Amino acid sequence: MLVDVKAPMLSESMTDARLLVWQKKTDDFVEQGENLVDVETDKVILDLPAPVSGKLVEILAPDAATVGSEEVIARIDTSAQPDAIDVQQPENTVDSYPEKPGNNKLEKGARVQKKEAEPEKKQAVPVQPVAQPVGGHVALAEERPMQRVPMTRLRQRIAERMLIAKRDYAILTTFNEINMKSVLDLRIHYQDSFGKTHGVKLGLMSFFVKAVVAGLKKFPVMNASIEGEDILYHGYYDIGVAVSAPRGLVVPVIKNADLLSFAEIEKNISKMSQLAQSGELSMDILTGGTFTISNGGVYGSLLSTPIVNPPQSAILGMHRIQDRVVVESGEMVVRPMMNLALSYDHRLIDGRDAVEFLVYLKEQVEAPERLLLDI
Repeated sequence: MLVDVKAPMLSESMTDARLLVWQKKTDDFVEQGENLVDVETDKVILDLPAPVSGKLVEILAPDAATVGSEEVIARIDTSAQPDAIDVQQPENTVDSYPEKPGNNKLEKGARVQKKEAEPEKKQAVPVQPVAQPVGGHVALAEERPMQRVPMTRLRQRIAERMLIAKRDYAILTTFNEINMKSVLDLRIHYQDSFGKTHGVKLGLMSFFVKAVVAGLKKFPVMNASIEGEDILYHGYYDIGVAVSAPRGLVVPVIKNADLLSFAEIEKNISKMSQLAQSGELSMDILTGGTFTISNGGVYGSLLSTPIVNPPQSAILGMHRIQDRVVVESGEMVVRPMMNLALSYDHRLIDGRDAVEFLVYLKEQVEAPERLLLDI
């Protein structure tokens, strides 16, 4: 019996995906669950497992083909048996990666990273050796190499979404600063016991996720989005947290963040960061989100204007903590300060709501006991 192999089901925001490299060839016997082809979506690279065991009799979409959601891309004959197939050593064709002696099977994460890094290994674009004067030195073109590499779908998607936000949104940004002393003191005091109890470190992000959820409850418009001529108010709190991955910045989503404890939020963030680094984030983790938090401070940023992630209406930008002189009770003191930036869609969110929302976040984080008491 012939069984269709279909491309993954894509989310509503994705129209298509691209097949990278088939790991199996026509006439290969495949086991159920074995990876057939690597699929690149706008957000992540996925393995496409064989739905059944059998002989791969037909490949309908070759390497680099663009396919739609659940499009039939191959067929497997389930009546074939493995001992009836003449197994031959695969040649180094475009259907598989060239294998090296003693390293015929790569781990999933390493394989994904290898594919992601391949464009960087392409040879420089050849140029004509025309001499050019540079500071008295005649430089040949060979000394000025260039590379032309294709953009990944993730980078294309990021560029597209940023242009949509700039073109279609009325983006404004409001700023504030926050005294991080209370949170840092709390972390120092309870870090060891928190780690022993929950098996995860107490980070800063859980405080901000908790504060954001409290703020979204108080200011529902910050958790809403524009859909056509309607305003869609979300009755749930799915918080996207931007993390770094080998292919660029990705935004996994903490679903129902309002129902999670500090420890559960930290565990979610830790797991998602690990999956992002190994290239194993699934589409369901990357899909959705009603509000996003981005922390440029981990890279040393002191101030920035984050861009709203459509169709969301607001995004919070965290930044580097820096000791600064501030005035408290008429005296100059040194405190660990962080700049906060809130970018928002002014078509939906008034300036007053945005400013009051950010001030509320500041009050929550500067007095973290409020987050614990839900006040």
